[in-house]
This record gives sequence, structure tokens and C-alpha cells, in this order.
Amino acid sequence: MKKSMHAVRGIDEEVYRKFRQRALEERMKVGDAMTLAMKRWVEKEEKSEINPRNLLKIKPIKVGKKKVRWSEEVDEFLYGWKK
Repeated sequence: MKKSMHAVRGIDEEVYRKFRQRALEERMKVGDAMTLAMKRWVEKEEKSEINPRNLLKIKPIKVGKKKVRWSEEVDEFLYGWKK
């Protein structure tokens, strides 16, 4: 891996101090800690391909002629909510 010098503007100074302190506690160089943080952020973004529109495709469950209301029953049991 090629190492080079990069300057970044606009970093919150307090956040940077905490980040640097944490890196030193873990006995890491700040550059290595930044690389690890950036890799994790990029991987997280690549994994989050969830499409919220898929929720609209969910159909209600029916058992016989009766519509199942499990989520409402759970709410009633846990929170005492009744419709």
C-alpha cells in the first residue's frame, strides 16, 4: 500500500482530539486508524442496499377467514395498548 501525505480541512477539533486519543490508546498510528475508519464506513455504505420500497410489497396474513393481528396482540401484551 502506497503511503502519502493528505491534508483535510474542516475537521472538528474536539472530535479529532478524541479520535487521536482513542488511536493512541489502541496503540495505533492516527493514519492507520483513519484508514480503518474510512474502510469500515465505505464497506457499511456498500452493504446497505436495502430498498425501503420493498416494505410496500408486504401483504397481510390471513388464517382462514380471519385476518391475523399478531403485531397488535404483541403491543397489547407488552404495552397494554388496545385499539
